Parts: sequence; C-alpha cells; structure tokens
Amino acid sequence: MPHLTGPDFIGIQVPDLEAARAFYSNVVGLTVADRSPPGAVVFDTQPIPFAVRTPVIDLGDPAKLGWGIALWFGCDDADALHDHLVEKGVAIEFPPKDGPFGRYFAFRDPFGYTITAHTVA
Repeated sequence: MPHLTGPDFIGIQVPDLEAARAFYSNVVGLTVADRSPPGAVVFDTQPIPFAVRTPVIDLGDPAKLGWGIALWFGCDDADALHDHLVEKGVAIEFPPKDGPFGRYFAFRDPFGYTITAHTVA
C-alpha cells in the first residue's frame, strides 16, 4: 500500500519575504540555502528543509484552517498515493503535478488541514 514516510518540508507564508529572511537568518541564526525557488527563501535546515514564501492565499482571512502553513510529507509514489486516497474518499485539493520538489499533490485531512505529499527519490 502506498504510504507517507514522514514530514519532509516545512514552509510558512509571510507578507514580507525580506523581513522574514532577515528574521530567520539574522535573529534566529538559520543559514540561507544556496538555491531557493522564486518567491521563497529556503534555509539550510536538517533533517527537514524549512522555507518562507510569498503568500498564495489571503493571510488576513482566518476562514480556512491551516492557511499560511505548508505541510509537506515525503511519500514513495505520489500518483499511487493520490489514487489510493481518492478510493478512500479523501478530499483532494489538487491532483498530482510536477513541481520544484518533484511529483506532488495535496489532500485535506479530516480536520481541514491541507497536506502536500511528494515523491521522494
């Protein structure tokens, strides 16, 4: 059976990317990674990468649980896990697609949180 392997990436959405970069690097002491995708700052954290990014939603709207926080879990096969969850009646936020961290999709847990699963090589 396809399964999650555990937390693999943590990202938070922030209204001011440069202020977040300054806080997490200058105040908290994290090292900025060598490469970050557009609109994000990835830090060289181990064992789980951490990033801040520009918002993709309205951070001032508290109507949706978990807005502003991205929870990514590695999995052995994003497409197979997606199909399995569909069969189980789990709400899918968006179907599998290719992205900066490989093949990924998102589903909603029973509490309203959106979880992103991506294939880890």
